[in-house]
Amino acid sequence: MSSPDWRLAVDIGGTFTDVVLLDADSGDVVVDKTLTTPRNPLEGVRTGVGRVLERAQLRPSDVTAPIVHATTLITNALIEGKTGRAGLVTTAGFGDTLLIRDEHRYDMYDLQIEFPAPPIPRDRTVEIAERTAATGDVVLAPGDEALRAVVDELRALEVESVGVCLLNSYVDATNERAVAAFVERELGVPVCISADVSPQIREYPRMVTTACNAATMPVIGPYLDELQTWLAGEGFGGSVLMMLSNGGVVSADDAARVPIRLVESGPAAGALAGTWFAERLDVDRLLCFDMGGTTAKACLIDGGEPELTNVFEVARAYRFKKGSGFPVSVPSIDLVEIGAGGGSLAWVDQFGLLKVGPESAGAEPGPVSYGRGGTVPAVTDADVVLGLLDPGAFLGGDMPLDGDAAHAAAAQIGAALGLDAVGVAAGIHEIVNQNMAAAARMHAVEQGVDLRGVSMIAFGGAGPVHACGVAELLESDTVVFPVNASVLSAFGTLVSPVRIDLARSMPRRLDAIDPAERDDLLDDLRAEGRRVLAAAGSSDDAVRFRYGVDCRYAGQGNEVTVWVGESEPGDESAWPVDDDAVLAAFEAEYERIFGLAIPDVGVEVVTWRLSVSADAEHLTPEGVAAGGDARPVAHRPMVFGRAMTPVDAPVYERHRLGAGATFSGPCVVEERETTAVIRPGWDVEVGADGSLIATRGSIRA
Repeated sequence: MSSPDWRLAVDIGGTFTDVVLLDADSGDVVVDKTLTTPRNPLEGVRTGVGRVLERAQLRPSDVTAPIVHATTLITNALIEGKTGRAGLVTTAGFGDTLLIRDEHRYDMYDLQIEFPAPPIPRDRTVEIAERTAATGDVVLAPGDEALRAVVDELRALEVESVGVCLLNSYVDATNERAVAAFVERELGVPVCISADVSPQIREYPRMVTTACNAATMPVIGPYLDELQTWLAGEGFGGSVLMMLSNGGVVSADDAARVPIRLVESGPAAGALAGTWFAERLDVDRLLCFDMGGTTAKACLIDGGEPELTNVFEVARAYRFKKGSGFPVSVPSIDLVEIGAGGGSLAWVDQFGLLKVGPESAGAEPGPVSYGRGGTVPAVTDADVVLGLLDPGAFLGGDMPLDGDAAHAAAAQIGAALGLDAVGVAAGIHEIVNQNMAAAARMHAVEQGVDLRGVSMIAFGGAGPVHACGVAELLESDTVVFPVNASVLSAFGTLVSPVRIDLARSMPRRLDAIDPAERDDLLDDLRAEGRRVLAAAGSSDDAVRFRYGVDCRYAGQGNEVTVWVGESEPGDESAWPVDDDAVLAAFEAEYERIFGLAIPDVGVEVVTWRLSVSADAEHLTPEGVAAGGDARPVAHRPMVFGRAMTPVDAPVYERHRLGAGATFSGPCVVEERETTAVIRPGWDVEVGADGSLIATRGSIRA
């Protein structure tokens, strides 16, 4: 009999840190959920990892496979402005680019329009005399005197890292690499260049992506060093792989070099877990609903995989106003995120209306019921007041909640509304459901999908509490509550492929492309992709390539991304299709989006894309044994929906429910890390893998 093959995954969220320990051979799973420690994230990781090892009766040396890690460190650092002291080097005359932005106003008539402060301020932006033409010709190389002047200025500014973004360097990076090499040699600090981070056309997105990357290098680098030192000291045998925003994992070293790729690390892991479940459930479309302590995320799995976007906006001045943040050129899972988590705070606006979020109590101080200093009621407090959460059973009783404090806080808000505590709590619960449903519906509409009838999978600590309510608003008739739903994003990292998405701009008319020039560009991208995958432990014969292009009609200002072909593992085909196939793919996608194609107009290829990946290992968690009738362990008063009258509803313990067991709402199903709330009119059957399959209407004749 072979020894167990234990896999460890960690996901640091805004409120909780989730840890999953899975035996790849037997499917045994051990999980833990502990409060995130924002001041020292590793402290929460140590606590969670220690607990799962203790429960599994394992030593660190028993875990020899790579440890997979997702984190919100990068996102939070940019949102809160708690980045490193970074400097920026750019071409003379372009030092104000981060302030000018792209001149787009997200609110045309707002005279006091606000944008986030640049990730690197103007007083730490240094200009250098150099120039590369749009053709790639080096017109002026940086001189020794100019380089020394730049270094002297950066040294005086006491920078911890440096980003270099020079004009037209996406075509030829000779000047950028010369500047970076000199600065790194003289200052000894981490240096990144736009040609490595985002070698794409358009000055502001390329510069802000490079600046965000430079500003977060001093944040992630020391953390990963500390994490790897601790893991090695404890005796863990595996390396560390980091989850990227595109749904892939890479080595910790590659993540530290380009940390901006981690900006949506945790949510991407949840989407990959949803993809894994969509395949197991044999459904073509599945809405992933991930509600944690700080935010809620919705991602549509369509055709068996999530949509990928090439630009992600981070650190918005206004969370729901597109264009108010930094448009970083990072391939990311396309999802919608709103400030609606268990810690989202309730408040009364100037018109006397009850509102919820986007401000959150986070892990510190947390909701009022946490007893850690919070004074404003949050969504979790409302769920306690409604009886949906048992204060004594939160995190299995390891973290009991203060129900009286939650009632008092809700009543205080109610004084301004003429409502009692239960009325306020019901309003909070309903408003947050409406907010999440509206965001999910808009996300689907943007992809041309009607969510009515689309099944939903609910996870995150608060997702199962609100899923049925959101599903009713979306007219979805099936909700899946997977086993260990609260830590499903951490599990998602274990089923994610090793993957990197690369891109480089080289604008050319489609009918005038030099095949040798194109193949040289793709050779460079393939070489970088193979290097990244090899560093993450993938063998060369397992690597597959997927090719894409950003195209537009001549004279247009924006592009449409189309994927035109892929290779099998080990296949080194330079380019999988001819120009006619590229044209056909572009026109078909253009017509799908805009309803028409434009004949007799030339097509330009602006950016060339390459997705490099190796398939994830097949993992199957252990199922559950068949069981008889579901029997509640208790009853308690609960309030569902807009009804103000409490219902004496049954409480089930999840670990007691066997496959095939059936029961109906209203009721709740409790496990250590979360509670599944089954509203009236929903029926539940336990699947073979232990998932709760809730459907609207009777499942029993």
